[in-house]
Amino acid sequence: MKEIKPLKHINTTIEVPGSKSITQRALIAAALAKGRSRLRGPLASEDTHYTIEALRSMGIKIIDKGSVWTVYGQSGRVITPRTAIYLGNNGTATRFLASVVSLGHGIFSITGDARMEERPIKPLIQALEGWGVAIRSLKNSGCPPVEIRAEGIRGGKTLLPEGKSSQYLSSLLLVAPYAAHPAILDVAGEVLSKPYVRMTLAVMKSFSGKVKAAEALNHFEIKPGRYKARNYQIEGDASSASYFWAAAAVTGGRVTIANVPEKSLQGDTELINILARMGCRVEYSPEGITVEGPECLQGLEVDMGDCPDVVPTLAVVAAKAKGRTIIKNIAHLRIKECDRLQVMARELSRLGVSTQEKEDQLIIDGKGPDGSFTGATIETYKDHRIAMSFAVAGLFVPGLRIAGEECVVKSFPDFWRRFEELYR
Repeated sequence: MKEIKPLKHINTTIEVPGSKSITQRALIAAALAKGRSRLRGPLASEDTHYTIEALRSMGIKIIDKGSVWTVYGQSGRVITPRTAIYLGNNGTATRFLASVVSLGHGIFSITGDARMEERPIKPLIQALEGWGVAIRSLKNSGCPPVEIRAEGIRGGKTLLPEGKSSQYLSSLLLVAPYAAHPAILDVAGEVLSKPYVRMTLAVMKSFSGKVKAAEALNHFEIKPGRYKARNYQIEGDASSASYFWAAAAVTGGRVTIANVPEKSLQGDTELINILARMGCRVEYSPEGITVEGPECLQGLEVDMGDCPDVVPTLAVVAAKAKGRTIIKNIAHLRIKECDRLQVMARELSRLGVSTQEKEDQLIIDGKGPDGSFTGATIETYKDHRIAMSFAVAGLFVPGLRIAGEECVVKSFPDFWRRFEELYR
């Protein structure tokens, strides 16, 4: 149990760990490349540990020296592990590695924890089948565990039946250069979380991968090729930074994040623009990106289909704002580590915040700078983003406690130590 003490004055500079999303994409590209790659500034967390151990079990040598990871890529070759690949509740790795193991020859099994067995993977299964991969959900649930009888990826044309999760699309793109024949990938319906797809394309390009992509990111053409090993710098994690920018917003304080670049690959930096619309002052300088909170935040209406990971952060900020905030186009939050849409509505209500949960929306009636909140114990449902976003709420809600606070190890193992820096 973690109790958060309210705080009125913040003025600090913080560095955040490397981007989880970029780290996992760079690990895959480096593992498939030929030769030695060095990843600088990667994120060491529970999720990336699962990814590393899975790649090692497939014959990829990875040396971890803290701030630098050295990956010895095998030019697309993967061996069959002796046991099933266990990935906990790492949705990104589960979806990415389902495609990676398809490049091998043999029977691969990928499994996870109880929540991972509730998270869908059927659209990815259907798209891989279109490329000639024999893959199935072992419980016929459309969710993990999955079994892949791998004989390589044929290529040709396939259809991803939905764009709800960018992880399916990124998974297919990352392995497409290793298909036996030119690969064509179409996506049915709206593609959500587009910045994550652009991030995947950027990482592929950095490792010499070539993709022809439609502007709407619903059609891709990939010729056979190979990634080239390289040294790769990973920028700070914008999702992790969001909690500290939000801390400035809700306290009227000032926080600078030193290692997230202005021209970031990460779509979650859109939160900075949203905070500016709510009244925050934003500065870009050689020292980093600074957010300074106003005397009174203003509610707003915003589409967050492209940056779902910072919805919990914004929802907490909205509770302190004056007026109504409507967060739209976020149905995909229901298939994250928990049903984040439902959980945010429930836990904010415990604090006395009027919150409505719609199918794809969250409506929050903020209490404003002089509002009165109710202290409560927040349940995290083992979701790191719930824990970290409500840490921000604790800065303005007396008596707020967080149960299961250790879940932050998934993406930000030393979050609580860095959060304490706000009090100095």
